[in-house]
Amino acid sequence: MEDHIDPGKGRRDGVVIPNVGFMEIDRPVDPLQILLVSGEEIIDNNDPVRPLRQKPAHQGRTNEPGAAGNKKIRHEFDLGNPVSVCHACVSETMNYLRGSNTLPTVQVTRQGADRLSSGHPWVFRSDINPETEASPGALVRVLDYRQQTLGLAHYSSTSQIALRFLGAEADLAARIAAAQRFREQVVTDSTAYRLVHGEADGLPGLVIDRYGDYFAAQFLSQGMDRATPETVAALEAQFSPQAIVARNDAAVRKLESLDREVRILSGSLPEPVEIHLNGFRMEANLMHGQKTGVFLDQRENYLAAARYARGTALDCFTSTGGFALHLARVCERVEAVDSGAAVLAAAARNAENNGMGNIDFKDADAFDVLASHASARRMFDIVVLDPPAFAKSKSQVAGAIRGYKDINLRALKLLGPGGVLVTCSCSHHMSEAMLLEVVAEASLQAGKTLRVLERRTQSQDHPILLTVPETHYLKCLILQVV
Repeated sequence: MEDHIDPGKGRRDGVVIPNVGFMEIDRPVDPLQILLVSGEEIIDNNDPVRPLRQKPAHQGRTNEPGAAGNKKIRHEFDLGNPVSVCHACVSETMNYLRGSNTLPTVQVTRQGADRLSSGHPWVFRSDINPETEASPGALVRVLDYRQQTLGLAHYSSTSQIALRFLGAEADLAARIAAAQRFREQVVTDSTAYRLVHGEADGLPGLVIDRYGDYFAAQFLSQGMDRATPETVAALEAQFSPQAIVARNDAAVRKLESLDREVRILSGSLPEPVEIHLNGFRMEANLMHGQKTGVFLDQRENYLAAARYARGTALDCFTSTGGFALHLARVCERVEAVDSGAAVLAAAARNAENNGMGNIDFKDADAFDVLASHASARRMFDIVVLDPPAFAKSKSQVAGAIRGYKDINLRALKLLGPGGVLVTCSCSHHMSEAMLLEVVAEASLQAGKTLRVLERRTQSQDHPILLTVPETHYLKCLILQVV
C-alpha cells in the first residue's frame, strides 16, 4: 500500500499502476473486481459486470498492432454493454496486481500441497485453512503449511473444490492465445472446435468453444464467473468475434452457488450459426443446442468410423447428425435415430445442405429401435452407439454398467460377421477398462467374437492431461465381429 494525495479528496490508500493510474484500495483486493474508468482513476467495483457509470473514455497506453510503440490512445466505452472494458488496460492492471502482495491468501495443508505438486490443480475444502479473507471467486495467493507461496488460484466459497490452481502466474489472455496456437496444430478442415478445455489448458473452470467468428463460453466456477469481463476482453482483443455467448446453463454451477443462465455477452448472434466440420456444412445453435451448440468432441471419431463403414448403417443418438453425415458418404443407406423433433430437424437440414439424400431420420427411443430391429432380425453393416452420459456421478456407475451392457447387447444382435460396432461413453466415471469389460460380457452373451480395431478418445482439441484424469472423459471403441 502507499499514500496518495489528491486535491479536494485528501489522503487515500492504494497503489499506482504503471501507465494506468492510481487504484484506491483499503484491503486485500481481487483484481477481477476492478474495471478501469475515466481519466487515470480506477475504481474497485464489487460487481464486475455492472455497466460502467463514469465518463465513457480515458487515456491509456497500448502495444496493439498498428500503434506507434506504446503510444497514448483514447479508449472508448459502451455504457450500455456490461462487459465493455479497455482490453489493453485490463491486461496491464491484472498482470500488475497478480504480482503484488495485495491478494488475499489461502493456506493449504501438507496433503493439499502434495496434491498440487502431483500435478492436479484441485485442492479440496478439507485441505485448506478455513481462515481467509478471500471472497467468493477471488484470485488468491496459495501458501503451504510453512507459509511459502505456491502460486495463484481461484477460491470457491461453496464448492468442495475450494481452490483451482493457476500456477505461478494467471495471465488469462496469454493462456487463451497459447490454446489457440495448439488448436492450429491439431484442427484441420473445421471452423468449429474447442478453444479452451478447462484444466487441460491451464484455465480450470473455463470452457470456450469456437464456431467460426462466434464463441460460446462456460464459466463453471466462482473464479471464472468473476473473470467474465477479462475473458470477453481477451477474446475480443485476439479474435474480434461477431458475438460471445455465455452458456452458463450447466448443472455444475449450482455447486458454486451460481445462477444458471444463457445470455449474449457481446455482439449479435444469428440463429443458427453456420460452421464447417470435417468439410461438412453444419448448423450450430449456440443459445439452445447441445453443450455449447453441437458435439465437438467426436469430430475425429466421425472420420475414424467412416473408414470402416459400408453397406447399411444405424446411428443411434444421432443428435445433429455428426456420425450419420460421415457414414452417408460411404454407405448405401443410413438410419439415424434420436428423440426430439428440434434436434432431428437440425440434423435433416444438415443432410440437405450437404446433398445427403440417403439418411432416414427417425424420432424414437434408441433402446426401443434396437429391440425392434433385433426382433425383426434386421441386420446392419455398422452400428454406432453414442448415448448421453449414463453415469454423472460415482453413485450412478452400477446402473450405468447395466445400461451400457444392455444397449451393446442389443446392437451386437444386429451385426453379422465383418460387422462393425462403434460404441462410446462420455461418462468420466466409466473408465475405458470398465467399458471394455462391459462390451466383452455383452459379446459373450450375444455369441459374438469381437476384435478391437481402434481404441479412441475425444478429439485433440479436448486435450487430456496425464496428471488430471478428469480431463479424459470420452471413450470410443471401434470393434469388428469376427
